[in-house]
Amino acid sequence: MNQLARCLVALLLAGLCSHRASAQTKIPPIKFSDTRLSNGLRVIIAEDHYAPVFAIAVSYGVGSKDEREGRTGFAHLFEHMMFKGSENVGAGEHFFLIFNYGGNMNGTTNTDRTLYYEVLPKNQLDLGLFLEADRMRSLAVTKENLDNQRQAVQEERRLRLDDQPYGKAQERFDELAFDNFAYHHSVIGSLADLDAASVGDVQDFFRTYYAPNNAVIALVGDLDTKSTLAKIEKNFGSIPRQEAPKRVDLTEPEMKGERRETVDDKLARLAQLSIAYKIPPATSADVPALSALGQILGGGESSRLYQKLVKEKELCSSIGSGAGARMGAGLFRITCTVRPGKKIEDAESLISEEIAKLHSAPVSERELKRVKTTARRNAVGVRESVLSRATSLADNAANYNDPNRINTSTDKMTAVTAADVERVTKAYLRNDNRIVMYTLPAAAAGPVPPAAAKPKVQ
Repeated sequence: MNQLARCLVALLLAGLCSHRASAQTKIPPIKFSDTRLSNGLRVIIAEDHYAPVFAIAVSYGVGSKDEREGRTGFAHLFEHMMFKGSENVGAGEHFFLIFNYGGNMNGTTNTDRTLYYEVLPKNQLDLGLFLEADRMRSLAVTKENLDNQRQAVQEERRLRLDDQPYGKAQERFDELAFDNFAYHHSVIGSLADLDAASVGDVQDFFRTYYAPNNAVIALVGDLDTKSTLAKIEKNFGSIPRQEAPKRVDLTEPEMKGERRETVDDKLARLAQLSIAYKIPPATSADVPALSALGQILGGGESSRLYQKLVKEKELCSSIGSGAGARMGAGLFRITCTVRPGKKIEDAESLISEEIAKLHSAPVSERELKRVKTTARRNAVGVRESVLSRATSLADNAANYNDPNRINTSTDKMTAVTAADVERVTKAYLRNDNRIVMYTLPAAAAGPVPPAAAKPKVQ
């Protein structure tokens, strides 16, 4: 063996050893403090002195699940209202101050919680805390602000749902899937309900849900825990706690048979197939295996559905699947957009065949390895920014009373076995636990289709 060959072999062996070592390297846990103020506000602080920045994430335990019939859209409306000013901050001033000091900010609402965040240079901690505390204490809930933001939300609804291809079908799908009103209606709410909202309704909502004892504030970045906690006490400690809001019953009755529907969509240019199966809440021990199943079945170009329906059969232009995590029941969902000239029934039949294979044979070690590699990559991704860590800590505490999920979820994913995936497939991906929706371009829309031919799944 010549010198060059020996060098190449040595480099190859070194690379293999390095790969094995890195594959076994444990991702370091995120360390944080967890404190409650006397008014019930939960405070989580994680120091990271890598860069002179920090993130604040405030997660309130209120989402669309907490709304009642006839008053939907309030949680999302408040995402907008919270930027309209408070006792010491003018309308729009929150944006101006954050951007003026080189930061960024936003808010987001889903079914389970509403979250606000800021990212700022380390020398602007006082500013960030002051702004969040002032609006928690004294949001300006006036008729003028309500009317202004009600119109903004209504326009957002038109833009994102009413005037978007598949938008109305997406909203209708949840109505078809869920019986419990908590998840039966959309996060953005109805135009009629928003029109009917009074200043008194909104004030009551704010007083009930925007209290310190219904909130978590997480800070991550170039901070000192002790001095930061003292500043949080100074800014938030005097905000009075309120009576704890009544927790919503998220129980979802078991489905008694398949549900299917066709939606006529005048904005759609291609047919779309949506299939979902009811799954348990995010805290269930089955969820990691369901997440793994979602990746194996329809997560990316190497997944089974993509290879079969997009590459091999060329039935769909896109396809994906995944397990949605919620405080209550979730959905394991498969969505594909059908190519022009292809039959949506054929796409459904092939998807059913792929699911039947999962019922009868275990997934491969190669597929599981891809799942576990993805889980580790995602864990590293969360650690790459102070904001992603802050929002994860705040949401996990607000939704599940467990901020440490940020450290444990990856281990749960990497522990999933082929037997686990087979078990959850048989338990949840059943025909009598299935919701099917055909969304068809208006010219092609027809009656509700019969079930496509498929192998029987027990």
